[in-house]
Amino acid sequence: MNYPRKLQELLESVIERKASDLHIIANHCPVLRITRTLTDLEEAGRTSAVDSKGLAFALMSIEQQKEFLEHKEIDFAYDYEGKLRFRVNIFFQKGMVSAALRAIPSKIRTIEELNLPPILNKFVTAKQGLVLITGASSQGKSTTLAALIDAINHQRREHIITIEDPIEYIFDNDKCIIQQREVLNDTLSFAAALRSALREDPDVIMVGEMRDLETISTALTAAETGHLVFATVHTNSASQTIHRTIDVFPPHQQDQIRAQLANSLLGVLSQRLLPKSKEGFVPACEVMICNSAVKNLIRENKTHEVPSIIETSSQEGMISFNKNLADLVSSGVITRETALEYCLNEQDLMARLGEDRL
Repeated sequence: MNYPRKLQELLESVIERKASDLHIIANHCPVLRITRTLTDLEEAGRTSAVDSKGLAFALMSIEQQKEFLEHKEIDFAYDYEGKLRFRVNIFFQKGMVSAALRAIPSKIRTIEELNLPPILNKFVTAKQGLVLITGASSQGKSTTLAALIDAINHQRREHIITIEDPIEYIFDNDKCIIQQREVLNDTLSFAAALRSALREDPDVIMVGEMRDLETISTALTAAETGHLVFATVHTNSASQTIHRTIDVFPPHQQDQIRAQLANSLLGVLSQRLLPKSKEGFVPACEVMICNSAVKNLIRENKTHEVPSIIETSSQEGMISFNKNLADLVSSGVITRETALEYCLNEQDLMARLGEDRL
């Protein structure tokens, strides 16, 4: 098999069929994910174990192949002829090689185009502090982060440093100068790059993921010392995000971290991608703005009370997840059934929709 040519055919299929993902699996035909549904690409034929390895290796440089064989898995970005970028993960399963490719749109969409809450522009105009974008995997965090960074790029003159694993969206300098660093390719770790960034005269720092104590600690320090820091966290709500951020640290440090977080946190956006009534997806969001009441709850270790602050602070731009769901149902963007499937409290949602019971 001519692996580069076969790979080209598969990637063209992703583009033509507007798929979000491509899976290359030994002893199975390639699989596309189209609007969240897995679809066998039967016309491509069954991929043998030898061919799945050949296709995966066609995606990698010699150095990446060596790293993959040493560590048994690898993450990287792949640019397909300038048409589309992919976030790639290659791994072993049952001794055979598989690959998962996530398509990254070439155009960075705006906050408005993504149907995100307009209050997010408050974070774009900030000069200092920490903004956290949270949610499970594949819920659009990277896309939201790119929209926020690109909005700054078009609005004011700043020096932006991003630390990513891998680099997904490519930014074109407009008013800002943007330097994108990729873990393992340009730096050894998020923590090392973040420490270094503090000596590189940044105004804005984007951290692809806050994974460990050192990265979180350095991000808090950066936000406290005059930088605007954006980062993602794999949590599902503002209160959970605050709790997990603090809980990473040993008990004897947690009071200090609560104080740092209360001083530096600007807000938390938690999002999930929901299927629209018609075609496509829309983010359902919880937005927490770190006002004086939230700061006090963080300092006093009462983060379980954050949801009630969000509920009663809509005039400040805060949005609860169920309120956003109800608004999306009322405007016809999503169905009632979808809202019920994803909501955190069915009775509360039904009350918001004007229904007494299920």
